[in-house]
Amino acid sequence: MTFTTDAWARTAGLRAAIDGSAFLAALGDGTLDPRSFRHYLEQDELYLAGYGRALALLAARSPQPAASAFWATSAAGASVVESALHADLLASGLLPPAEGAPVASPTTLGYVSYLVATAATAPYPVAAAAVLPCFWVYADVAARLAAAARASSAASSAAGEDGARPEHPYARWIATYDAPGFQESAATARDHVDAAAEGAGAATLAAMHEAFATATRYEHLFWETCLERETWELPLA
Repeated sequence: MTFTTDAWARTAGLRAAIDGSAFLAALGDGTLDPRSFRHYLEQDELYLAGYGRALALLAARSPQPAASAFWATSAAGASVVESALHADLLASGLLPPAEGAPVASPTTLGYVSYLVATAATAPYPVAAAAVLPCFWVYADVAARLAAAARASSAASSAAGEDGARPEHPYARWIATYDAPGFQESAATARDHVDAAAEGAGAATLAAMHEAFATATRYEHLFWETCLERETWELPLA
């Protein structure tokens, strides 16, 4: 059994919670409150900046040139390509206006801080395991959301009098992460993490599993706290 196969099985309970996420259910059928989606995009923009730094650190520390190139390319994608998508969606006019400059929520700050600290200080295999859930969980979720979105649009179209197929409000976001390119990147990330696990001792493997599970837990918290538009109970000002 490979490390990633084992890690995926060990986090079945966490992933079941993700599968049952109210945020993702509403995102998939198009009923998600636009205010919650704006909050999500704003928080994800902040998250991606930190995730890009974590990937860049990982690239610098990778012992394998191919893995280093992959993590570096992924860092650029998170910082530029995905951020551009978020900026376009936020400026599309389909969402409610911003309510001031975005501030990282407790969950966003915690997740980013964990990934950057792990990428900077933990052994390379552990750091690689920590960044993997953002690839893999998103790819897994997007594949299911795409099917849910198609079913929702088909049902709405069948119910419409004019036969026109309504546009799913979050179709562009879903399509980005369900696209073959992103799915392939997730598979490549798994391969590099499995390569990093080869020959690792028991202590390192245990730390890798803990890192993977911690990041998976943060993936669930990120979506659920965005549903309620989490803010700091005691703001700085």
